[in-house]
Amino acid sequence: MSSSSVVVSKEESSNSSSHENESEDGKKYVNQKKTSTKETTSKREGSRFSCIHNCFWFIGCVYSIWCLLFFLYNAKLTGPSPDLSPGVRLRKEGLVAKHPVVLVPGIITGGLELWEGHSCAEGLFRERLWGGTFGEVYKRPLCWVQHMSLNNETGLDPDGIRVRPVPGLVAADYFAPGYFVWAVLIENLTRIGYEDKNMYMAAYDWRISFQNTEVRDQTLSRIKSNIELMVATNGGKKAVVIPHSMGALYFLHFIKWVEAPAPMGGGGGPDWCAKHIKAVMNIGGPFLGVPKAVSGLFSSEAKDVAVARAIAPGVLAKDLLRLPLQHLMRMTRTWDSTMSMIPKGGDTIWGGLDWSPEEGYNCNLKKENRNSYQVVDQNGTASEGCTTRMAHYGRIISFGKDVAEADPSEIERSDFRDALKGHNLANSTCDDLWTEYQDMGFAGIKAVADYKVYTAGSVIYLLRFVAPKMMKRGDAHFSHGIADNLDDPLYDHYKYWSNPLETKLPNAPDMEIFSMYGVGIPTERSYIYKLTPTSDQCYIPFQVDTSADSGKEEASCLKGGVYTTDGDETVPVVSAGYMCAKGWRGTTRFNPSGIRTYNREYDHAPPNLLEGRGLKSGAHVDIMGNFALIEDVVRVAAGATGEELGGDQVHSDIFKWSEKINLRL
Repeated sequence: MSSSSVVVSKEESSNSSSHENESEDGKKYVNQKKTSTKETTSKREGSRFSCIHNCFWFIGCVYSIWCLLFFLYNAKLTGPSPDLSPGVRLRKEGLVAKHPVVLVPGIITGGLELWEGHSCAEGLFRERLWGGTFGEVYKRPLCWVQHMSLNNETGLDPDGIRVRPVPGLVAADYFAPGYFVWAVLIENLTRIGYEDKNMYMAAYDWRISFQNTEVRDQTLSRIKSNIELMVATNGGKKAVVIPHSMGALYFLHFIKWVEAPAPMGGGGGPDWCAKHIKAVMNIGGPFLGVPKAVSGLFSSEAKDVAVARAIAPGVLAKDLLRLPLQHLMRMTRTWDSTMSMIPKGGDTIWGGLDWSPEEGYNCNLKKENRNSYQVVDQNGTASEGCTTRMAHYGRIISFGKDVAEADPSEIERSDFRDALKGHNLANSTCDDLWTEYQDMGFAGIKAVADYKVYTAGSVIYLLRFVAPKMMKRGDAHFSHGIADNLDDPLYDHYKYWSNPLETKLPNAPDMEIFSMYGVGIPTERSYIYKLTPTSDQCYIPFQVDTSADSGKEEASCLKGGVYTTDGDETVPVVSAGYMCAKGWRGTTRFNPSGIRTYNREYDHAPPNLLEGRGLKSGAHVDIMGNFALIEDVVRVAAGATGEELGGDQVHSDIFKWSEKINLRL
């Protein structure tokens, strides 16, 4: 081989290498360009998603993790042995199914499914919009809000939309995968022989007013017919009715409806309850309402939402929560049933500027002071409880911590009811974010804040001022006062039937009524508010002031802008327990036939991984898995009386607090 050929070969090799390098550099450049283009495209596509979609996708991820944790938490490996369940133990004692059982779910927990909808809900026929996986909430949030809302004028179906309650026991056995409601109680009842023929879930659309469940769905008539059928097919044995939460108010409405003459009532006559009902075992019943309903209707908040805002004010309050909260408010303010839980009885029950029944309650009462219970006869009273520095619980809403703590004589305020509402252009700019606050203007908002403090008596006027359309519907279906004369024909109207202070119990002296509820959990009682610091006209102008706190003061009940008292985390003891402790106790004008009443309290004990959720819980929903409560229910269903259960079982100061309420009986 010649030297020239070697040189050429080297040059070709060099050129080839150079071309390869150039080719590789080109490929790298092209790849980098493609990557850059993809990133730019991705950013552009990401920017198309609105805040509300990001919010719901975020919630979807959190919910998925939550479901996984609950699945693991409720797995059989970590739960108690089935042999330890009340149903199995009581069956070994010889107990068998005796009285037909009627289960009445409360607000929120019952499933709702779509029967007719708009084009955005294509493919969802008879799919659950409430209860279940909530998958469609994340995929079509605005469509979901549209279909879960009711007509703002009638409180019934919007045009072209029909959402109906899921029928049967599956309506409320589980609220979501792994999160039981009635499932544990149902399972234990089946252990002693219950099945479909003698156990009935009285499912209803918990969004609409109680009387409208009859107008639209004939639900009250269905409950009447089913109870009559079960009594007739079970040898005439009377039914045991078990309402939960708002279901207690719904069934209170029913027992007046069923005896009232048609067309307003069911035409069953004055002895229908005496013939068909053995006992009503109310679980967590908010008989006198809940302050939580006020904060929900006023600012679409509860303690947890307020805390979330405080934890991440730059993100949750502005980008993720504020927009959904406005949609949530617009939706929930069409749910007339929520107005059934506004506190009843005004200042007489809940207290005024300078007093409340729970005044002096110690939120850090040590567990060892609560581990015994009192058995009290029908005319008994309980011993004095622990007292501490006063919190003014009667002030359900205060604008500022200083107002919440001030002497009544030091509070200067102007009456908002005579204030002229202002005007702004929000109605034309807020579109589907519109709430009734946009009709108030800044002048009306300022007038509300200038009134400073609201008690149970004045929150009714507050809600009428800030949400007149909502309250116009609410006032047509519910009342929140105290009757002077229960024999007045005025109280024959259905709007009074779910208020125990404006109606009589039926003439059924052999019937029994139980108030069964959890205690020992801080429960929302009153709130400190502030004006929302924003110039946006489409916003919710009021929010809980989470900076209001009592610091390290041990006995204080103020935390994150919320004063708490004893209860089940949702319903305060006074609301759940007063009527059975005093208002209905013995023969009173509210209980003329002397139906026997019992308070059965369940002291809360946090669960551990070996026990499973709810085993000893007093929490509002988890108590449905409380073995002590389940045993009480199963025993009564099998024929036991309240006296045979042991009478009252009380851990709280309900009897002492009841004595502070000056109500004519």
